[in-house]
Amino acid sequence: MMRRWVQTWKEAGPELEAIRREEIRKADNLEDLAVFEGAFNQALRSLRPEPSSGMIEMQKWFAKLAR
Repeated sequence: MMRRWVQTWKEAGPELEAIRREEIRKADNLEDLAVFEGAFNQALRSLRPEPSSGMIEMQKWFAKLAR
């Protein structure tokens, strides 16, 4: 049973790889990006950036070093 299973995958491997390559070749990346654009924009609107600057970060490091 195990040998049959291994043989089946050996035979199917090249065919599956050919299908994968064809799907990659036919992929429309611009269409895919357009599909995700709405979700990306929603994430940008809902996430609040932390107020920070290089000066604030530097002061945090100096405070840690002083301890």
